[in-house]
Amino acid sequence: MEVPDIGSRIALVTGAAGFIGSHISDRFLVEGYTVVGIDDLSSGKLSNLPDGFDLREMDLRNSDVRDVIAEIRPDVVLHLAAQMSVAVSAREPLLDADINVVGTLNLLEGIRALERKTVKFVHFSSGGTVYGETTDLPADELTPVRPLSPYAASKLAVETYLPIYKRLCGLDHSVIRLGNVYGPRQDPHGEAGVVAIFAMAMLGKKPLKIFGTGTDERDYVYVDDVVEAVVKVAERSSLHAPFNIGTGIGTNPNRIFEILADLCDYEEEAVHVAPRDGDIEKIYLDVSKAKSELNWSPQISFEDGLKTTVEWFRQQAD
Repeated sequence: MEVPDIGSRIALVTGAAGFIGSHISDRFLVEGYTVVGIDDLSSGKLSNLPDGFDLREMDLRNSDVRDVIAEIRPDVVLHLAAQMSVAVSAREPLLDADINVVGTLNLLEGIRALERKTVKFVHFSSGGTVYGETTDLPADELTPVRPLSPYAASKLAVETYLPIYKRLCGLDHSVIRLGNVYGPRQDPHGEAGVVAIFAMAMLGKKPLKIFGTGTDERDYVYVDDVVEAVVKVAERSSLHAPFNIGTGIGTNPNRIFEILADLCDYEEEAVHVAPRDGDIEKIYLDVSKAKSELNWSPQISFEDGLKTTVEWFRQQAD
């Protein structure tokens, strides 16, 4: 494998072939970085990445991850690889912790082993789950964290390790607490990603189910807005406190169903089924801190984002 040009700034993206990771990889290539990806392709797709992309296919828990870090000596690590389903975490909490916590520690130990190298590490946490059920809405970064699922606990656990690695090896870290990200390339076949699941099913004229009453609210943020925030965070040092990245607006599945049904010419009714374990009734994020400290704010309206997403899925179906 050819070692990247040492004259380039090097970004390592874990989960690079996934939905958000592939968009971030694309953008950092445009920004002039040499980008190397790690992905086990359990959910990511090679088709999400450009031809010739330097992807190392491996599990985050594998010792080879440390060898990759030693080889490329990244300037920035953008850590997206994760078990990302709340429902799966409730069924298999040990698996969730093994991937999300132990896998991340394996990555951090690889960084720790680098000598005379300052690395910017960006951890993608979950603003949609770490605050749990709260009446302080929209939730800001000072809202008490009360995770209600193993997934949320694992994401929060990694946040607590980062200051320790700052002390151990000078790690320059940032935490992004994401809302519910949606957009092109999102997987419509998993248990997460209601926009993708609904859009694909509607375009195929297939029946749809909504968990619970459909009145639960989440903060849906378009993937391009997320990528813009990531660039701003990655290029600045000493941003150790977390940043919420969302819209500050709560939207429920019934409303998403209504908008998408119109965009997809879908005429069937959804079937309501029992809610899932670990799901939160209502959460949306205060992004004032990102606006003031990063000069970032979401630019894509929910309606415009849904139109673009549906058009992408329509093209995939053709």
